[in-house]
Amino acid sequence: MMTETMNTNHINKQKLNEVRMDDPGWKAKLKIPPKDTRIKTSDVTDTRGNEFEEFCLKRELLMGIFEKGWEKPSPIQEAAIPIALGGRDILARAKNGTGKTGAYSIPVLEQVDPTKDYIQALIIVPTRELALQTSQICIELAKHMEIRVMVTTGGTNLKDDIMRIYQKVQVIIATPGRILDLMDKDVANMSNCRILVLDEADKLLSQDFKGMLDHVILKLPRERQILLFSATFPISVKNFMEKHLRDPYEINLMEELTLKGVTQYYAFVQERQKVHCLNTLFSKLQINQSIIFCNSTQRVELLAKKITELGYCCYYIHAKMAQAHRNRVFHDFRSGLCRNLVCSDLFTRGIDVQAVNVVINFDFPKMAETYLHRIGRSGRFGHLGIAINLITYEDRFDLHRIEKELGTEIKPIPKVIDPALYVPNADSNSSKDGEEQGNVSK
Repeated sequence: MMTETMNTNHINKQKLNEVRMDDPGWKAKLKIPPKDTRIKTSDVTDTRGNEFEEFCLKRELLMGIFEKGWEKPSPIQEAAIPIALGGRDILARAKNGTGKTGAYSIPVLEQVDPTKDYIQALIIVPTRELALQTSQICIELAKHMEIRVMVTTGGTNLKDDIMRIYQKVQVIIATPGRILDLMDKDVANMSNCRILVLDEADKLLSQDFKGMLDHVILKLPRERQILLFSATFPISVKNFMEKHLRDPYEINLMEELTLKGVTQYYAFVQERQKVHCLNTLFSKLQINQSIIFCNSTQRVELLAKKITELGYCCYYIHAKMAQAHRNRVFHDFRSGLCRNLVCSDLFTRGIDVQAVNVVINFDFPKMAETYLHRIGRSGRFGHLGIAINLITYEDRFDLHRIEKELGTEIKPIPKVIDPALYVPNADSNSSKDGEEQGNVSK
């Protein structure tokens, strides 16, 4: 493992020597992925026209940004990066799938000193899957830098994490319970950790993690910077902000709560008709990848079994599964090995699978916030997607209430769904074939 790290560092140094800092053509020598030509909504395109170079970032960090395929900063990145680089606390409200991870990971990596072998930044997220995803982004962004990034979550071997921390890390991405455990055992020394990021803060400050963040902050130095990102702003977030943040710079890109790229439909069905309705949707829609939500872990497993019996590839994931199994399912679904994933609300927080263009609420949620996070799995980073809700007679009042709370319209499902609403680069003037593909009311 150590030899691999040394080899990687040696290769990175070679690359940096090849791309000399005074070389005006450095950008042309990068391995930049193909340009994303899919249509994007104003959630990510309505920018001030800034370039990443304008933020005066280290050349090595810019190399990682461009090799990740990030061309220009999104609105949340434009708003947050320069303020965070100035050292101010931030309270940011931004929709899922609009570049939030980049908005905090770029200033964090820029401010870390790779010559100092201690923890300098801590990023806390509510779920293990989000921790793995965030750490992967940080590692990719920092691949030309001498920064060591570590992820630590519950459900993994504590002894392994202790060994890794002793090998010196500078950035830790963690779930609350595990990092507190490491702090309380005096393994994770936070006396020099001057940057704390809280992603999905509304969830971190809910009853599920009661008091944990207050405990974490007690271990941090008095002079610190807190970057707090939250899609919603309940009283718990407001109280935390007033207690711990110092003159925070407030960013609110949430005037509209719903995602512009996601078209929302409902279909009235009886409970016993749901599987048949789902089968019809699968046969008629042009699904790239889909996520199907149920309201309980038991229903997740039962539905996944039914979908498999219908002849479709289907994975499932929920909180009661072993962590190693969850990691494998998450990795394989993101890699595109299966088209459909059935899950519980474990999978609603910040999970970014760009290929998902259809979300189906097999069970309709009770809370507007849950609904918002679920449909946000489609239409990632301003791309187009559809959300289809199977509504029973008992769900009708929840449907109207959530529409009202979010100020959105959930439309009756039409006879034909235009592929241009959710299929990348589809022609809006659908051909006859396209109409047949989209006909879901038969």
